[in-house]
Amino acid sequence: MDLDGQIERLRRCETIKEHEVEQLCFKARELLASEANVQPVDSPVTLCGDIHGQFYDLKELFKHGGECPDTNYLFLGDFVDRGHFSVETFLLLLALKVRYPDRLTLIRGNHESRQITQVYGFYEECFRKYGSAYVWQMCTDVFDYLSLAAIVDNEIMCVHGGLSPLVTSLDQIRLLDRKVEVPRAGPMCDLLWSDPDDITGWGVSPRGAGCVFGRDVAESFSKFNSISIIARAHQLVMEGYKWHFDGGVVTVWSAPNYCYRCGNVAAIFEYNGNMQHNFKFFSAADESERGIPIREPPPDYFL
Repeated sequence: MDLDGQIERLRRCETIKEHEVEQLCFKARELLASEANVQPVDSPVTLCGDIHGQFYDLKELFKHGGECPDTNYLFLGDFVDRGHFSVETFLLLLALKVRYPDRLTLIRGNHESRQITQVYGFYEECFRKYGSAYVWQMCTDVFDYLSLAAIVDNEIMCVHGGLSPLVTSLDQIRLLDRKVEVPRAGPMCDLLWSDPDDITGWGVSPRGAGCVFGRDVAESFSKFNSISIIARAHQLVMEGYKWHFDGGVVTVWSAPNYCYRCGNVAAIFEYNGNMQHNFKFFSAADESERGIPIREPPPDYFL
């Protein structure tokens, strides 16, 4: 298995062969199976939000944050759907994970799901580029092995979406059976779908999945688990990041000009330990540097 050669081709946004995808996904499942539901990560580390198949903007992220393995990265999910190059984006991150397992952490987003990817682009892209659904099946099998959360220096809890009324401790997340398709309800669903909001307690999410939670919920969870910050992605923020609840929760968004039309900047969150952190910002890749997709991805529905 020529992993370095695959990484170089993927960095050029070239698809790798189906049998190479099969080998890569097998290795990735073996590796991810050994990781925890709440994967411990040491600082310094750079946290990245949604990517959504915007491959050339992922390259911009690496230009500003440093290449892997020089920089230790933690990606907060939603690698696929929406953008033109979900296949190359996810396979590059997966290959880097297998090649440098201690320098790249991947956790699951709500789009790392069979149901969602059949609607919002990844399934169709796999079928178009490989002529069958086999690559999609292999990748979605890998989704089931991704961690649900990460904990940095026992200080920052990292999750794609947010909290759950059914989860009060990190230990409860550690006990979940994660190696399944994302359920339509329950704690695993909430972790991938929920959002902070200016309310007290819990509320119904307008997304139709997960919940919304207020400052009191976030503060209670952080105090009980002795953490300082809840870092998450999942929501488009035009400035690339947003603090909630006076610094108790932070949203990081790493897909600039989301869906190639929103005009937002992107950010990454650099954490150096001892609560020292910094944001770096970047814009979408220049049009002259982008590949030309065969067809447009599906529009609308902002997750």
